[in-house]
Amino acid sequence: MPAIRWKPDSGFDHEAGSVEAALRLGVGGFIVFGGTRDAVAALTARLRREAGRPLLISADLERGAGQQVGGLTEVPPPAALAALGGVEPAWNAGYLTAAEARSVGINWLLGPVADLDLAAENPIVQTRSFGADPAAVAGHVAAWIGGAHRGGALVCVKHFPGHGRTTLDSHDRTPTVAASARDLDGADLVPFRAALAAGADAVMTCHVAFPALDPSGLPATRSAAIIDLLRTTLGFDGLVVTDALIMAGFAPAAGAAAAARASFRAGVDIMLYPPDLAATVQALDAEAAEPDGARRISAAISRYERALARGEALGSPGVIDLTVAFRMGARLIAEAAPRLTLRPPLELILADDDQDGAFPPSPNDYLQAALQAAGVSLGPGGSRILLAFAEPRASKGRAGFGPRCRAIFEGPGRSADVAVLFGHPRLQAALPAGVPLLQAWHRQRLMQESVAAWLTGAMV
Repeated sequence: MPAIRWKPDSGFDHEAGSVEAALRLGVGGFIVFGGTRDAVAALTARLRREAGRPLLISADLERGAGQQVGGLTEVPPPAALAALGGVEPAWNAGYLTAAEARSVGINWLLGPVADLDLAAENPIVQTRSFGADPAAVAGHVAAWIGGAHRGGALVCVKHFPGHGRTTLDSHDRTPTVAASARDLDGADLVPFRAALAAGADAVMTCHVAFPALDPSGLPATRSAAIIDLLRTTLGFDGLVVTDALIMAGFAPAAGAAAAARASFRAGVDIMLYPPDLAATVQALDAEAAEPDGARRISAAISRYERALARGEALGSPGVIDLTVAFRMGARLIAEAAPRLTLRPPLELILADDDQDGAFPPSPNDYLQAALQAAGVSLGPGGSRILLAFAEPRASKGRAGFGPRCRAIFEGPGRSADVAVLFGHPRLQAALPAGVPLLQAWHRQRLMQESVAAWLTGAMV
C-alpha cells in the first residue's frame, strides 16, 4: 500500500503517474496524506474506478478525520479523551472519525493507538496514548474500535507489541525495549488483547526490537517470533500490517525491499508505504517462487479479501453529530481553566518547539485568527499569554522543550498572565513557575480554537 500525498499547489495531480503505475502493479490500496474533503472524495472514487476492484484506502486518523482531510472534523488526542472520564468520549471519537472517513471514501482507519504512555522521554507517543494504566487504556481502545465499526470503517490497532517504553523514535532508528516478557505481557499487551476482543480488523507492528520476545534482536515488523505471539498466543487471524517502510527503524543495510520480503516471511500481510514500490513487488514476486511462498501469499490475500468484505458489510452510519468534537475541546479547556480576568489587548508570546522535525507542523496561528475573528485586540499593553507548543512529531528527537523555548520561558514567559500548554501535561513542569496554566493537549486547530473561545470569555 503506497502513499499518496497532497500538495497545496498541485493537489493530488502530481501523483497521477505513480498511482497509475501502482495500480498496474496490483497494489492492495493506498495510504492518503492530506487533501480537502472534495479532493479526497474525488481521489478515492477515481482510484476504485481505475482499479476496477475494491481497495483498502487508509489514513492516519488518531485525532479525527480532520487530522488529514481539510474540511472534516478533528477530535482531541487520545490522552485528552481519556482525561474527559469514562469511555464514551473514545467511542464518540471512533464513530465520528469513521463516519467522516467513509464519507470521503477512506474505509480503513490506522488507529487506535494501544501503546502505553510509560516513558517520559518517549519522543513519539506521549498524547497519542490513552494513558499509562493498561486496564484503562484497554477500555478506551475497545470503545474507540466499537465506535469506529458503528461508523462504518475498518480499524488497525497499533503499534504491536507496544511503542510506549521506547526513548528513541523509530522514524530515525530501531529502538530496543529491555522489558521482560512478563512485564510486557502484564502491561503492554493488555490493550492489544482488548482490541482483538473488540474485533480489531488489523494490527500494525512497530519497528522496535524486544529481546525478551525475540532474542535475535529483530524489530517486531521482521520478527517471526513476535508475529507468532500475535497469531498463535493471542489468536489473531486478521491483517498484520507494517508501520511505514520509509521509516529508518525498518530497513537494514540490505535495503527496504529485502527487508519487506523478510517481513512477509515473518508473517506480515501488508507492506505499508514502501520507499520503492516496484522493488518491493519484485521481492514479493520472488517470494512466490519459494517452496512455501505461494501458500503464504494465498493466506495473506485471503485475509485482505476478508477485510474488504467486512468493510462493505459494516455499512454507513446515519446522521453524524459534528458538534461533538468541539464540545469535547471546549469541555477540556473549561474544566482545566484557571479563574482569571484578562485585560485587552492580549499580547501573545509564542514558544513553538515543533519546528525542528522532518515534516512541517500544522499552523500555530489558528488561535490568533480566532481571537481576531471574535474582535479581540492583540498587542502589548494588556494581559500577556504564553503559548507553548510541543507535540510528538516524527524525527523531532525529543519529548520536551528545546533550548530556544526554554529561553523564552526563562525570559518573557515569566511575566505572562497565563500560560497555555499545547502538549503533554508532564511538560507543565518546564513552564514558568507561578504563572497560571491552561492545559490544552495539542496544537491542532480544534484545541487552539477552544482556547481562543475561553480567552475571549475571560476578557473584561
